[in-house]
Amino acid sequence: MASAIGIQFLPKEVQTRKDLNIRSGDTVSVTLKIQEKDKVRLQKFEGIVLARKHGAEAGGTFTVRKVTSGVGVERIFPLYSPMIEKIEIIRRVNTRRAKLYFIREKVARDIRRKLRNFVDFFASSSDLIVPSEEMIDEVVEEAKIAEVAPETSSIIPEEQQVIENSSEKN
Repeated sequence: MASAIGIQFLPKEVQTRKDLNIRSGDTVSVTLKIQEKDKVRLQKFEGIVLARKHGAEAGGTFTVRKVTSGVGVERIFPLYSPMIEKIEIIRRVNTRRAKLYFIREKVARDIRRKLRNFVDFFASSSDLIVPSEEMIDEVVEEAKIAEVAPETSSIIPEEQQVIENSSEKN
């Protein structure tokens, strides 16, 4: 397959890939050669390295995870694959573990938590409190006090305008 594309794998490139020293936790950008019919194009895959297996030997691999459109995508790359144009290390992170598979569940938990908070953020109009006349009278009274002595008032000017507009409607 490699000969059909015309890729040569040079020994000096083997040494540069060894010297990269990719570790779990690193953010990497892997540029791949993708063959479509008679044409070869380059495609980037950028994400966090979850695992590095089999060291720097010929069968060495590394697993990269990225989130695309809210979906987690993982790919396992052979370190010395001729289909990899280049590997860039964007960010280095010191981790306490060699394999970061727990990130899969952690990200899912964080997304669920954010969605839960997001759903609570939107309230329907039936959930809102309809102010009684007594509440409006209290707010109008506070607004009048604020006009007399603005330094002692706890109401800010924007809220005063909203209160005045609501009292004009009544």
